[in-house]
Amino acid sequence: MLENKYIRIFLIFIIVVANIGCDQVSKKIARENIVQGSRIEVLSDKLILMNVENDGAFLSIGSDFSPWVKNILLLGLPIAMLIGALIYLIINTNLPKLALIGWSFVIGGGIGNMYDRIKFGSVTDFLFIDLGGIFRTGVFNMADVSIMVGMGFLILYFIQDSRKALQED
Repeated sequence: MLENKYIRIFLIFIIVVANIGCDQVSKKIARENIVQGSRIEVLSDKLILMNVENDGAFLSIGSDFSPWVKNILLLGLPIAMLIGALIYLIINTNLPKLALIGWSFVIGGGIGNMYDRIKFGSVTDFLFIDLGGIFRTGVFNMADVSIMVGMGFLILYFIQDSRKALQED
């Protein structure tokens, strides 16, 4: 736990803004330098850059929804959840650093994707990893990476918290 509320808020702000900045800079580079529909093989066919505008959610889920439903499910609901999570993060002064960092990453990534959805009507995805039968992703962006890293921190926090609870019993 961080005792000083100003340091906590500053840390939250720095992590959120850094995640948004990394995401938006990388998407700007992708939009300006990668032709939509093209493929740039960076590491043979293992890491591929492409420019895909995703007007749905994860793996284009919801891209065929009506505009009204899209606005509610892909814009309104996520924005409300991000605002709620940010308020929770700022108000809950008992959160350990691992949870604070995890939630800050998730919020930063979420804001990065919501910014795209508001400004462009879609989210720019540009990274694809294919390690054969071992591991293969959909096309994603740095906001998605921020969210996944944040979730990793949160999983570590919950594992750590569960172990502490078991030891106390």
